[in-house]
Amino acid sequence: MTVRYFAWVREKVGRAEDVLDLPAEVTTVGELVAWLTTQGPEYARAFERASVVRAALDQVHVKPAHSLKGAREIAFFPPVTGG
Repeated sequence: MTVRYFAWVREKVGRAEDVLDLPAEVTTVGELVAWLTTQGPEYARAFERASVVRAALDQVHVKPAHSLKGAREIAFFPPVTGG
């Protein structure tokens, strides 16, 4: 799965994307976030406020409980503000 990072999430992770083989037990967006935080201090920093990070699965906004089944790409980004 391709995991893309945007804005300050990208800055904290230190890269724009990863291509990952996820463990079988990682089946939801929330589980992916939890697993990513164990992959190094840069991921832990990027997701330390996971409740404000938004996710899009194959370019569709989703909640943490959403299944990853069949997805090719997930993107993480901070909330968007208007102005």
